[in-house]
Amino acid sequence: MNQKSKSALLWTLAIVVTVTSAIYQRSTGPTKPVSFTVEVGNEPYRFSLKRSHVITRDFILRLEDAPSRLEGKVVYRRYPTNEKWTEKDFLRAGNDLTARLPIQPPAGKMEYYLVLTDGDQVLEPAANDPVIIRFRGDVPAIFMIPHILFMFAAMLFSNLTGIMVLFKYPAYRRYMKLTFWTLLVGGLILGPVIQNYAFGDLWTGWPLGRDLTDNKTLVAFLIWGLALFTNRNPDKPRPGFALLASFVLLLVYFIPHSMMGSELDYSTGEVVTGFLQNPACLLFMQ
Repeated sequence: MNQKSKSALLWTLAIVVTVTSAIYQRSTGPTKPVSFTVEVGNEPYRFSLKRSHVITRDFILRLEDAPSRLEGKVVYRRYPTNEKWTEKDFLRAGNDLTARLPIQPPAGKMEYYLVLTDGDQVLEPAANDPVIIRFRGDVPAIFMIPHILFMFAAMLFSNLTGIMVLFKYPAYRRYMKLTFWTLLVGGLILGPVIQNYAFGDLWTGWPLGRDLTDNKTLVAFLIWGLALFTNRNPDKPRPGFALLASFVLLLVYFIPHSMMGSELDYSTGEVVTGFLQNPACLLFMQ
């Protein structure tokens, strides 16, 4: 295999690993809507319930294309509290059922479930395991888009670095540097900006808090810094450190985003960290 073909193969492998890990993180994260299927008139009806919402827009829970015979209500309360549950009837808007629920402050959460009726049949999706939704500030696209692009680039360059080390490809040092700088910009510069817009704090990781997203980014950055430092002399390469850093960042990306993030403590009015967005995520950590 010539040099050009080998380089193309390594890039292809890196892209596949990066896209796969990004899809996995998005699909397992605690902000992904929860899907449900109920039987209405012997026909399956599928819908999803939100787990994240911005405070700048009304929170309207919408069941799209709901069967005409379906009615119901939303039962909700602030989370985590022992408050009494509040009920809100769904209203029909064309083919949809809608219910307007109260907006919470940034990092505030609500838990909710549905009580749906189909004639004499009562359906209670999520009644035993209510959906938890967290509210956040709106992040300007001018910061969010570069953050996403830089973090994706960091993951791509990191995977490419590790693969090049495995294939004994000397160009790994170039992509090791690119990983370090894109991770710095995307994770430790733009990341806190995103956090501040969303929840009002620039940094909620160690030593100020236990935010898993901040902490895992910090750990990955420090290890990449070590890899860069140990490979600073081109005459004495230390590819093992670059491989370790690549593995650590890959592991970081397989930890769902926003776990153990900011949460408003309604009893004190303070935003705390280190709590799971959804207790079901404990299954992932076992």
